[in-house]
Amino acid sequence: MLSKLIIEQVIDSQKERLIFMDTGLPRILAEYPGLTSHTLIVSGIRRCGKSTLLQQINKTFSAHSIYLNFEDPRLAGFDLSDFNRLHEIGVKEETVAYFFDEIQNIENWESFVRFRLDEGYRIFITGSNASMLSKELGTKLTGRHITKELFPFSYREYITFTGQESSEHSSVRYMKSGGFPEYLKTGLPEVLMHAFNDIVVRDIAIRYNLKNISVLQQLAVWLVSNTGKPITGNSLRKTFQIGSSSSMMDYLSYFVDAYLFSFIPKFSYSHKVQLVNPKKIYCIDNGLIEINSVSFNEDNGRLLENMVFMQLRRQSAEIYYFSDQKECDFVVFQNGKLQGLYQVCWQLDQNNMDRELSGLLEAMNYFGISTGSIITVNQSDTFNVDTKTIMAQPFYEWAK
Repeated sequence: MLSKLIIEQVIDSQKERLIFMDTGLPRILAEYPGLTSHTLIVSGIRRCGKSTLLQQINKTFSAHSIYLNFEDPRLAGFDLSDFNRLHEIGVKEETVAYFFDEIQNIENWESFVRFRLDEGYRIFITGSNASMLSKELGTKLTGRHITKELFPFSYREYITFTGQESSEHSSVRYMKSGGFPEYLKTGLPEVLMHAFNDIVVRDIAIRYNLKNISVLQQLAVWLVSNTGKPITGNSLRKTFQIGSSSSMMDYLSYFVDAYLFSFIPKFSYSHKVQLVNPKKIYCIDNGLIEINSVSFNEDNGRLLENMVFMQLRRQSAEIYYFSDQKECDFVVFQNGKLQGLYQVCWQLDQNNMDRELSGLLEAMNYFGISTGSIITVNQSDTFNVDTKTIMAQPFYEWAK
């Protein structure tokens, strides 16, 4: 519990800081829905630009609003009762909108939000834990919220932010640097080192009261070093000597909820079969891989594959890999409907041509579709096999 004076001081100091804050590159989500009866929830990994997005939206308001970042240490101890004091300040300042940053740090926040929504206030929220947000949204805010995911810069945002042209050169630079805005501004590896560690320690270990932080950190480094590879919970449990498979699966789910990693299943129409087959690891950002990986072998193919995955992930969360006799990297669905099949290859040559085409063709035959895509670093080509057409395309053309 905090005094009204402390809350007022925090509001004023954060407001003063935000006046001089560079709101940066306008994000696509800045064109928020103009709904007064719904809360806009923006979720995403730490430091991907959620706070900046809130300010971009905030600056569109001509009426009074209140912004609070709940990661401010002065708000430690803020609880549900403090929302009443906050609202008293809001009434005095004739506030019409609230902007809450990293709201998952406050228990029972959804009760306040729902009540103020009913009174006609505009409310905008960010959070960096998908599971906690969805649990809370499923109770008090059912049907009263619009949720959007924000990621580090896409390739298109990256070239705009850095003033580059769409080309092989800029796509390779993006493949190495990723899209975290602060890292692109400073070029300091420490930015991505600290972000990685903060996610593992603050967003996972502390939040879930995990005792063995060292093992969690080692697991995170192993995963980021093995991006694009298949894993099973049981094999990881043995490698890191974690007591039970359920504990390991909890760890992996924490990484997903914090938006650090995605684990995509092998495609099957049976959910049970999906659960038992190995899953492939992908990371939210290539810069995190480059800076935090302990792999000493340069593997541009896996970096390109991760970059393609993230481009697809921005469009859909229904992504699988296909594996039968051959393998296809990505099977993408949207609302249960197949959207496309994608193979990723750094460079097609005589050594890999048959393998890459065969894997894609096998998936195309399985799903009964006539077109597929191969994403490369710099090659364009068309392959016609019987009634099937495969288009090879450079990443920079495909993703722009």
